[in-house]
Amino acid sequence: MTNSLAEMLRSDMECEGLIECFHGLKALDKQCFEVLVTTDNPLTVDDLAETVDRERSTVYRAVQRLLGAGLIEKEQINYEQGGYYHVYKPVDPKKIRGDMQRMLNDWYAKMGQLIQEFEDKYAAADDAAVTVES
Repeated sequence: MTNSLAEMLRSDMECEGLIECFHGLKALDKQCFEVLVTTDNPLTVDDLAETVDRERSTVYRAVQRLLGAGLIEKEQINYEQGGYYHVYKPVDPKKIRGDMQRMLNDWYAKMGQLIQEFEDKYAAADDAAVTVES
């Protein structure tokens, strides 16, 4: 993991790295997301757990993080005789792109504000130093 923005900008970033960077996902989260993206049909948590060879409860937590990040969506399937189950599928890549772009724009605006505050603080200190010298 890189320690500074400068190091992050100098590092080689891959597509999957963006998802991790934007949403703070774990390795299992990314693995589950990849399985859902490369599978033709929506999957249950049990299907995912079998595919990634992990416990159902562990995969369920990964699925919850992916849902919270807006990367996948849940659909309820009803049985004819009553009851239901859920399946999961990836969200449209265009929507994910739009969400990441909004997050980046918000971050950029916040960084711009912090940089301006930095300049204002140190310009005021520099002006005070010049006044004392005069």
